[in-house]
Amino acid sequence: MVGMYTWLDTDTWYRRQQYEFFRQYEMPFFNMTSLVDVTRLRARSAAEGSSFFLLSLHASLQAAQEIEPFRYRIEGDRVVVYEVIHAGSTILHEDQSFGFCYFPYEADAEAFCAAGVRRIAVQQAHRHLDPHLGQQDIIHYSVIPWIHFSSFQHARRLGKDDSIPKIVFGQYQRDPAGRYMMPVSVEVHHALADGLHVGQYLARFQALLDV
Repeated sequence: MVGMYTWLDTDTWYRRQQYEFFRQYEMPFFNMTSLVDVTRLRARSAAEGSSFFLLSLHASLQAAQEIEPFRYRIEGDRVVVYEVIHAGSTILHEDQSFGFCYFPYEADAEAFCAAGVRRIAVQQAHRHLDPHLGQQDIIHYSVIPWIHFSSFQHARRLGKDDSIPKIVFGQYQRDPAGRYMMPVSVEVHHALADGLHVGQYLARFQALLDV
């Protein structure tokens, strides 16, 4: 479980019926893909010499901290509410394999990006898969900068108790209005969150990208 947490009182939770209903599903995750405007973030990345990936990852994590259902995880028959969640993301190696790299959340974007650069260098040097099985206080991220996708399907192990959200960033492209738009796939466990919460996350993510 790893991080600091409290237990959600599911007996008095306003979503108790939805939680109990979707807990019975063999495939309880749902996925939504939307475009976000990264025009300002792209300019900021160029001006600061900062990683576009790490800046977008930080904004995404900050939004997820603020939308509480993104910090919910199922543990047995109970629901954990993590105080802080972090990121685990795929990182490409020179030989075209990939590994998982872990990015502890920091409120300060500059500090987060500086630490992230070091962590990526270590992962690329060692080239270990390093899946961190059992860690729950994270969001699983992937980055596919070669494809401007409109939908996404994750690999799944059926029957495994998993409630971790999964977020994928795709290739940004310039639209007719001159904006740079990036596809974002968001997958969440329906026992813990609804389309409303994904919409809230995407709205907050966009607001942070526009800063």
